[in-house]
Amino acid sequence: MTEPIEDRSLTIVRVMDVPARYIFKAMAAPDYVKKWFGPGDYPLTHCEMDFRVGGKFRFAMTGPDGKQSPFFGGTYREIIDNMKIVYDNTMELPGGQSKIITVTLTEIDGKTTVTLHTEFATVAMKDREMAMGYEIGTGMGLDQLAELAKSLM
Repeated sequence: MTEPIEDRSLTIVRVMDVPARYIFKAMAAPDYVKKWFGPGDYPLTHCEMDFRVGGKFRFAMTGPDGKQSPFFGGTYREIIDNMKIVYDNTMELPGGQSKIITVTLTEIDGKTTVTLHTEFATVAMKDREMAMGYEIGTGMGLDQLAELAKSLM
């Protein structure tokens, strides 16, 4: 039996005072992604991206202790310029489960609502990742994305 999507999902919303095209630009290029992805004390130190539908990405972060996290990555499933990015994401660990992340950008009058919806494989996976700080870290990354996107204007 599959667990209901609402029980294994998380949605984070941010309104950014930046047009969508600058946010999209900051999400589409590795040099920019390295500057905003993840919490500030765990920077993205490995960033391979083939930003196209069917393209793959592979990331790793390094903690304040200098230790690199396990690699994680996935495949871009859908990309609509300046509007939407959908990708799957899996930790490269034995038994690693995949989550699907949908980022939508809705621009009105030069401000963009960024909605990041994560669908975890199971409730247990969601609970584990939440306990490890997924929501807080993702929120910090979105705050850094807003600052970087603003600097690109």
